[in-house]
Amino acid sequence: MTGSVVQVSTSRGGVPKLPIEEGVITPLGIEGDVQAHPSIHGGTQQALLVISAEGVDDLATLGFPVTYGSLGENITTRGLDRRFWRVGQRWRVGSAVIEFTKLRQPCDQLSVYGPGIQKAVFDAQVKAGDSLSPRWGLGGFYASVVQPGVVRAGDPIALLDQAV
Repeated sequence: MTGSVVQVSTSRGGVPKLPIEEGVITPLGIEGDVQAHPSIHGGTQQALLVISAEGVDDLATLGFPVTYGSLGENITTRGLDRRFWRVGQRWRVGSAVIEFTKLRQPCDQLSVYGPGIQKAVFDAQVKAGDSLSPRWGLGGFYASVVQPGVVRAGDPIALLDQAV
């Protein structure tokens, strides 16, 4: 499974995250990125949030005023089917290697994009771990950093393996 990075994003806390030219990925995430609620977001197991551009596009089609970075993601991808994303997958993104650690549950910060957005990206099937839900992965996946590196828009992102 191979795709590309559409956008690398950071913020000083909260959403939206805004595009940057280049991100230096460290064990705690992208240098300069700040989480508004560090007791909930961030840390080594939630260093990055990865979301598919196709998922963001689907939400925009439903009428939510979202663009890349709106959902708080650090890495927006294109060409990767989110329905096949799983915890434990390792990905090369730019010169870094990351590992998906947790399916992201949408928080109240997303309410700025309108009522119902949380339900549009997360349902009971997703909560139960059922990847057959049409909402699977819309909220993205948190990732830890296995190997620090640099990432830019246009860089490839490729599945390396499923960690044990």
